[in-house]
Amino acid sequence: MPDSAIRRLLEFDHQVQRDRDQSAAFLHRRDRRFALESREKGLSPGPELWLQHIRRLRPPLPTDDPLRQWRHLTTGFALVGLVTGVMAMLGLLFYDGGQRINLTVILAFVLLQCLLAAITTVQAFAGWQPWRWLLRKFSLTGSSSALRPLQPMLMARAAHAGGLMFGLAGLLTLLVLVVIQDLAFGWSTTLDTGSDSYYRLLATLATPWQNLWPAAVPDRDLVDATRFFRSNDRGNADPALWGRWWPFVAMVWSTYVILPRLVLLALAVVHPGLRARRELASHPGMIALQYRMETPALDTGNRHNDAGDQPDTNTSGQLHSLPAGQVLIRWAGAGEPELPDALSAGYRDILAAGGNASLEDDHRIIRQAGQVLAATPNPAVLVVTRSWEPPTGELADFLGEARKAWPATTLIALVPLAAEPDQPPPEHQVSQWLRFADRCGDSHIVVSTPDLASQEARIHRALQHEHRQ
Repeated sequence: MPDSAIRRLLEFDHQVQRDRDQSAAFLHRRDRRFALESREKGLSPGPELWLQHIRRLRPPLPTDDPLRQWRHLTTGFALVGLVTGVMAMLGLLFYDGGQRINLTVILAFVLLQCLLAAITTVQAFAGWQPWRWLLRKFSLTGSSSALRPLQPMLMARAAHAGGLMFGLAGLLTLLVLVVIQDLAFGWSTTLDTGSDSYYRLLATLATPWQNLWPAAVPDRDLVDATRFFRSNDRGNADPALWGRWWPFVAMVWSTYVILPRLVLLALAVVHPGLRARRELASHPGMIALQYRMETPALDTGNRHNDAGDQPDTNTSGQLHSLPAGQVLIRWAGAGEPELPDALSAGYRDILAAGGNASLEDDHRIIRQAGQVLAATPNPAVLVVTRSWEPPTGELADFLGEARKAWPATTLIALVPLAAEPDQPPPEHQVSQWLRFADRCGDSHIVVSTPDLASQEARIHRALQHEHRQ
């Protein structure tokens, strides 16, 4: 089938359109399985095999031929060419017994046919569509998008079919008229052209068949004898010579009208198939299909997609009330330049560690605090931190060293402070400190968030509460 490549392209494009309703995972499993089964059988999983595989999986499609309209258009062109070929040859060979049939007019008409054939082929290769209005008239412009790049080639095929029928009808008309009429050929031109130039032109045109049919090659005497002028209708030639031109006219028509159309029609039949294969190879669906066939499909059996899940930030840790400590340590500059009123009084020592302090300074702070805690029956330490800064490994190491140096009953309260000293820290910032205390695995390390508002603010809130009551 000459259009098998085109039909394969259209069927493939149609299936790609249908696959848009399927999930990507389903298509991947289906095509990957097909590729593996084909390779097990020693077959190359090409588009033809893939379409056969898909036909077995899907319900039968309507049997309408997608190229039916193009076949009708080609048939119409052929019929038009048949009718116009007869009419054109009748017009060229019209002879009323007066002026003879001018060979120059026939040669000019043949040249016009050659130009039309060349233009038709060029538009097919260039993709030029001056006849788009005709496609709209036959409702062919709304066809499948996959067929749209092939329209210039299909239109050229229809035009060459019409041209071929035009030439065959013209030749048949010529032969019929030769049999039933006494055609009187001659040649004439208004230009100042001698018989020598005209003879060389005809001899050149007759080169292709000079060995095949010598009688169809005009000789010099015939050219000289059949020239006529409008003031001398009959000329000086023997009337028997006027009919000797028909073999030449028949061969000129066959060689320069029919043969080019036949060759170009054969090319127009093959060209759409080649273009269809190229369009199929570069089809976006083909690229996606090859990817699915060559890439393993990962099937975990779990339909849950956890891409949108957020990390679990919940913690079992709970806030503790602020203990009555003996030592307060500002970690990494927290509480600078001034601690809130609730933390600035009641402590024997307020120390600083971490941040820019060296390890020797941290060890010195641990020893200094240990001396105070050792002399206390209920030792407790407050470590003030910045709530928005996540707990660091340096702080964990500091607490680990402190637990070794301080009394075992020492309660360590981590106190995260917000950026605004009179505001409590946000809940999500407190949560990271609760998780840190939980990871320490020490029940004596807790997190506390005391009421850090000023005394004036607490008095103001109390007055508002009494007024509402």
